Amino acid sequence: MPVARRTRIVRAAAEDVWGVVGDPLHQGRWWPKVARVEGVQPGAFTRVYTTAKGKPVRADFRVTEIDEPHRRRWTQVVEGTPFERFLHASEEVAVVEPADGGTSVTLEVRQRLRGLSRLGGFLVKRATRRQLDEALDGLERVL
Repeated sequence: MPVARRTRIVRAAAEDVWGVVGDPLHQGRWWPKVARVEGVQPGAFTRVYTTAKGKPVRADFRVTEIDEPHRRRWTQVVEGTPFERFLHASEEVAVVEPADGGTSVTLEVRQRLRGLSRLGGFLVKRATRRQLDEALDGLERVL
């Protein structure tokens, strides 16, 4: 199971960081390749990505844990979606903690791959690390 994790100190107050990280509506501002977020409810939301050809791709998520204002976990709904071809499960975690010089933000993605995709776990992990670095860059821009 590929697990990718990145931590960075963001120069902002923890409550300001949580205000962005803890609210799925803000993911379009800082999460890579997310065009917008729709259908935000207390326990679920949908990310809409745009492909290189301009086609929208929807990914539904369920919020599975909230420890406000420190930790949020959400799981992608893969059953019955195009993601099901290569994923059994995908989970994302954000941890926000006060730190010297700002706020420590840790982003983690855990994926269980399906079929032949399992053979490329190290490639998936590397690509996911890049995505998390881009997300942290985006978070710093927003804050």
